[in-house]
Amino acid sequence: MRSFLLLFTGLVLLAGCSNESDPASDKSSFTRIYDNDQFTASFNPIDIKQTPDGGYLILGRRRIQDSNFSGIYIMKVDEFGAFISEQEVDEGFVNPIGPLLESGGNYFFFCMTPVGLQTQLLSMDAEGTLSNPLSIGSSYPAAAAADGNNFLLLSYDNLNKRSVVSVITPAGAITQSKGFSIGAGDAVEEPIITHFLGTGRQLPFLVGRNTAGQYYFNGFYNYTLSLVFTNLTDDDPQGVIQGQQDDGGLSQVVPLDGGKFALARFNFGDNYFLPNATLNTSGISSSTDLGGFLFPELVSNAPVKILRTTMGTKKVALYGSDTRSSQIALYGYDESNGEYIGSSYLGFSNPFEIAAVVSTLDGGLAVCGTTYVAGRFPRICLFKLSKEEVAKSFQ
Repeated sequence: MRSFLLLFTGLVLLAGCSNESDPASDKSSFTRIYDNDQFTASFNPIDIKQTPDGGYLILGRRRIQDSNFSGIYIMKVDEFGAFISEQEVDEGFVNPIGPLLESGGNYFFFCMTPVGLQTQLLSMDAEGTLSNPLSIGSSYPAAAAADGNNFLLLSYDNLNKRSVVSVITPAGAITQSKGFSIGAGDAVEEPIITHFLGTGRQLPFLVGRNTAGQYYFNGFYNYTLSLVFTNLTDDDPQGVIQGQQDDGGLSQVVPLDGGKFALARFNFGDNYFLPNATLNTSGISSSTDLGGFLFPELVSNAPVKILRTTMGTKKVALYGSDTRSSQIALYGYDESNGEYIGSSYLGFSNPFEIAAVVSTLDGGLAVCGTTYVAGRFPRICLFKLSKEEVAKSFQ
């Protein structure tokens, strides 16, 4: 397969590159779309990490033949966003999930085998060179997170119909694990399976640990998509924030200082942001009681990314999502009080959808997403915003 870079001058100007002859300016602010000459090819990014050389490593999904699951795609670009290399990972590994997890100078991600559905842990260096896979043993990996020197994994046990949270070392050893029943019957399992097959709505599976040390996962429990808090020891959860089956619940959860959370929730298509929320982590409650700021401009049941970052001296919760006008929207909130501080919109002409947003070494932002070339071909795009652009929009 041959991949090449399309640089659209208009998009670069939109991204704010004021002096294209200045190398420092060229790498601080740009927009790139990575096209492909295969008519049937489809590429959707999952996560992006800036590497020590200033370049970027992108993990994505790709369409593969003769499989119901997505294949794995890895791309490396330099600090200017110029294409360096790509890998179409062997089809014996499918269903990659984010984020890219860093440990010991390497980057890790979970995937699974198409036969047996067994979870694998893959690692690569900063150039995207893969090491030998590690077999984990659980099935249907759904979400992952860093936890100190270890990783957290939310998976779905399709045999016992359980949502499972595991603590896993970079060497692939499971040190702790606990499963929670999703409920009996095929109806509750259907949205989970269609999520993995890509034939249904992509559900906001999440896993993590709050500042009090509690583990949490956003997944199915007791017939509904719920945010569940657990110590991974007791059979019953410590706290549950129930959704509305798969029609409502939390779409993003990020712990903040002082026991607060930056949240996003959805309810029958509507989207709400809660940038400075308090949650009941030791009882049963409903996500509909949380309230929040309604965002009618976002697509129905919008995917939401939240980045904790610092802008000047201010700690900021930066929300990213998809608008009905097919742009990527970024909204900034002061972590300390939830006050709105600004917004920015990325993309025009083609439809754009967010995949990930990260802080960069130069104090700017990198936003990776999917665009549809000619309105129909899914391709990876990368927006680089300079420190000055970020300050103008969010301070």
